[in-house]
Amino acid sequence: MQESAETEQLKNEFQLSLSKFSHEIRNPLTLISSSLQMMAAEHPEVENFRQWDDITNNMEYICELIDDLSVYNNADTITVKETDLPEYINSVLSSVRPTLDYLGITLKTDLSASLPPVMLDQVKMRQALLNLLQNAWESIPVQRRGEIRVRAFSQGGSICISIEDNGSGIPAEQKSDIFQPFYSTKPSGTGLGLAVVSQIIRAHHGSIRIFDLPERGTAFQILL
Repeated sequence: MQESAETEQLKNEFQLSLSKFSHEIRNPLTLISSSLQMMAAEHPEVENFRQWDDITNNMEYICELIDDLSVYNNADTITVKETDLPEYINSVLSSVRPTLDYLGITLKTDLSASLPPVMLDQVKMRQALLNLLQNAWESIPVQRRGEIRVRAFSQGGSICISIEDNGSGIPAEQKSDIFQPFYSTKPSGTGLGLAVVSQIIRAHHGSIRIFDLPERGTAFQILL
């Protein structure tokens, strides 16, 4: 019990420090970004230099990292409401269908109509699902005929949401670290996407698991 209280205190202190850090760095970052925009407006020729693209790309990355830190820091604070799960998942999927169509990825769904209503923070769970969907489509090689399948069904005393792809899979040695903050297998990733997903699921008193699929690919299963 004492260890749990100490862990919670350390977590709260870390989140407070992270919040202060994000706030303090965001202000000068905004000023630098504004100065670069003014420089480009007054001297358009600077955009022709290769170093200019390097600077702006790094600025975009830092801004993305700060935004992700803020999201991660607040991922475990939720406000739930009763939700019709199949209807809710369909509304989330409607926002990614144009992207999947453009990428040539087939989206299949199998959502049990008999599921009871669930208590969700609809904004944050949407964020978690979109993150997993993006992870799925980014894992599918361009040359492969891509397919993503989203299922929702009862499993024992829980409700399972499964997002399955036929991508390249996740190496066994990476599975234990994939939900850790700042761990990324992508050259330009902040390493916070799946950490945020894990935080959101835990805040709903749920869990998330990873499975290899028989014919290559991965399944992320959320249990609520």
